[in-house]
Amino acid sequence: MNRALKARTHTMASLAVASLLLSGCAAAAGSTSPVESAAATATTAPATAPLSEVPATAPLSEVPATAPAASAAATHSGDQHTPTQAAGPSKASQMICAQETSDDIASILALTEPPHTVDNWAGATYTCTYHLADGPLVISVKESPGPAAARKYFDALQGKLKAEPIRGLANLGFPAAQTPDGSVVFLKDSSTLHVNAAALPAAVGPQDVTHTDFAYQVATTILACWKEHH
Repeated sequence: MNRALKARTHTMASLAVASLLLSGCAAAAGSTSPVESAAATATTAPATAPLSEVPATAPLSEVPATAPAASAAATHSGDQHTPTQAAGPSKASQMICAQETSDDIASILALTEPPHTVDNWAGATYTCTYHLADGPLVISVKESPGPAAARKYFDALQGKLKAEPIRGLANLGFPAAQTPDGSVVFLKDSSTLHVNAAALPAAVGPQDVTHTDFAYQVATTILACWKEHH
């Protein structure tokens, strides 16, 4: 592993710990330290074969389109997030648009108030779009029938994005991948989490982190909350 890749992995692992510190769910889970919480989360991940190390080169214009609005049940921030479509998203999936996630995003970006959101449920995919001043942040969860179907979906999405695997401590023990253009994907059990910050500037927030690192930080914050629900 070259020095640049080692530095990148170290940075992302540090962001994971910072995300766990931000997460109210992780804090409520008990008195374990952030590092222990990350380790505990990682131990719940299914064993998987190593992914290829092909570097990401494709633009995020290749990201699959979100579910059509015509078939989705949508709500806005301030509304009850209870899509009317039968067999709606799980409680864990709905956390991507919940108050805690919104507050964490506001904290990361040093916003004075939580951003406006719009959510949709269609095709077993729950999507929450955060309308930020610099562009939309789109977070989605694909709920598959089981782990095997979820892995198949994750692999297909990784291939579509031409995303590079996230390795070492930074993946928290889960199948995970990222693109250099702001997209991060994690697989946990039967759920595929996709945080797409492609529309945001290359440097995000008061710390000027890359949009990919910002997406990663948001994703690991959500994973910390999922630990209580999966």
